[in-house]
Amino acid sequence: MRFSPSFLDELRSRISLVDLIGRKVALKRAGREWKGLCPFHKEKTPSFHVVEDKGFYHCFGCGAHGDAIRWLEETENLSFGEAVRDLAARAGLPLPAARSAAEDKARQDRIARLFALLEQAALHFTRALAGARGTRARAYLEERAVTRETMADFRLGYAPDGQEADRLLEELRQAGYRDEELVAAGLAVLREGEPGRLIPRFRNRLIFPIADSRERIIGFGGRTLGDHPAKYLNSPDGPLFHKGRVLYHYAPARRAARDGNLFVVEGYMDVIALAQAGFEAAVAPLGTAVTERQLTLMWRVANEPIFCFDGDTAGRAAADRVIARALPLLGAGRSLRFVLLPEGEDPDSFLRHQGAQAFAALVERAVPLVDMLWEIEIGGADLSTPERRRQAEENLMRRVASIPDRRLAQLYRDSYWRRLRPATAAGARSRIGRRSSRYRGRPSPALLASRAAAAGEERRRLGARLLVIALELPALTEAEAEEIATLDLGDERLDKLRDAMLEALHGQPGLDRAGLDAHLKDRGFGPLLETIRREAGVGIGWKAGESQREERAHRSWQEIKLRVRDLVLESEEAALTRKLAQQDADVRAWERLRAIKAERREIARSLKAVMDREWLGEE
Repeated sequence: MRFSPSFLDELRSRISLVDLIGRKVALKRAGREWKGLCPFHKEKTPSFHVVEDKGFYHCFGCGAHGDAIRWLEETENLSFGEAVRDLAARAGLPLPAARSAAEDKARQDRIARLFALLEQAALHFTRALAGARGTRARAYLEERAVTRETMADFRLGYAPDGQEADRLLEELRQAGYRDEELVAAGLAVLREGEPGRLIPRFRNRLIFPIADSRERIIGFGGRTLGDHPAKYLNSPDGPLFHKGRVLYHYAPARRAARDGNLFVVEGYMDVIALAQAGFEAAVAPLGTAVTERQLTLMWRVANEPIFCFDGDTAGRAAADRVIARALPLLGAGRSLRFVLLPEGEDPDSFLRHQGAQAFAALVERAVPLVDMLWEIEIGGADLSTPERRRQAEENLMRRVASIPDRRLAQLYRDSYWRRLRPATAAGARSRIGRRSSRYRGRPSPALLASRAAAAGEERRRLGARLLVIALELPALTEAEAEEIATLDLGDERLDKLRDAMLEALHGQPGLDRAGLDAHLKDRGFGPLLETIRREAGVGIGWKAGESQREERAHRSWQEIKLRVRDLVLESEEAALTRKLAQQDADVRAWERLRAIKAERREIARSLKAVMDREWLGEE
């Protein structure tokens, strides 16, 4: 039976060469490759290398070389066809129907034409973005701080609206492509109620070309630049594109993952922002829940891909869904880590507000899967009675039971039992003197560190916004000087700027904005002033009329003061919770914890009042 090149490519892409060879050879990670003792000749020093992301093995001792098919031919003594059928069964890939050589060639010709068609469409979209029609799309990208170089690197494009949109279909028809090919490529759809009439699928959208592992265009993603209810639209599944089997920016990320890190984010713009900031090994699923196939692709690049989520409830839920998908696939060299961003931030906005250095600091504190699962199942659980403890144990161990590697599953259980014992003992002790209070499961140290880092970045961001207000309205700053002086802004540089500002206003009462600005620049704060104005100034509304400025500033000051105080209390609450989980009940500590919770509830009510009255909104 003949197998087409496209079928064999698909088969190779679905097989993990490390898993296949690892059944016979003990492999160890060596950078981006794996190595072990060669099975084809005797040796004491490993010279046999497996290159997972390129799909081949090679021995530098005896010269043995091949792919997954060749491996089975050599080690199982199978014919080519038998090896293909064996691998297809392992991968769950149906064998193609028997076809003649002429049929195979015709099919390959059709596939080749679709690749060429999509490449021509990508060029059309790129030209549209660069031309007069793309002014609005370019403005959108520039607002998101995307440079022209990055636009070119990602081959970004624009699909116009109106009659301009039809030019793409006309151009492709003139190039000899048939209407059924335009539909198969996902570029056109049949107009409803008009049989045989095609309209462009992408209209008034910023275009993101999607490529396969060989960097051939297989589809497009489009973000609306108007008010269309579908904010993002992808190509439909077809002969080339299957959204659950590809990752955006996969091939460039695979090349860039030299340090072993692979970042997984939710959207196209997040990938672009990370790459532009120097984190080029970034990918995104295509608007769907992560699939097993996509996880397999990630693990070919990195042992522990790093998923980046918002630190709020929705982010935790997204992390939980990823964990549920990953648990049945875990094994040696296959796990995940998680970066929890400050609430309301995604990687794109975080990088624009905080910068690459702050993101790198969060990555250093990435939470391992074992800790993230603990936090999801136990972090908010009440362990104060035997029955509640038993329920928490059942929930956690039910999740662990889905790990097929028995030894790995046991290691997870051992880790969790060690945590449950002191947590439960502490919960029992802490009931003395706090009948109405409840001890909740202790978060892992890694998660606590991640939360602390996120809270620190949020405090710094709020501090920067506060100083922008102070710079714009020195009179308000003088009036609020006492409170401003006592706030912890979360950054030594901001504290120094605040101190210099208050010193200037104290020494020169009535100093206006321009004078204060000049004074601070003379003392070397010019670059920092530019940075905080860029990060915070846009959201404070200084473009409003003069009569509104003081009112806006006062309301913004009230909001920021509340948020900074809440972050300080949150940090104190976390420290007290850890303390009470590790030692006997302390009445004064419990009283302080209750007072903190009460004050935080009052802050939440005050913040709600601010938002309900449409005071300053978040950026």
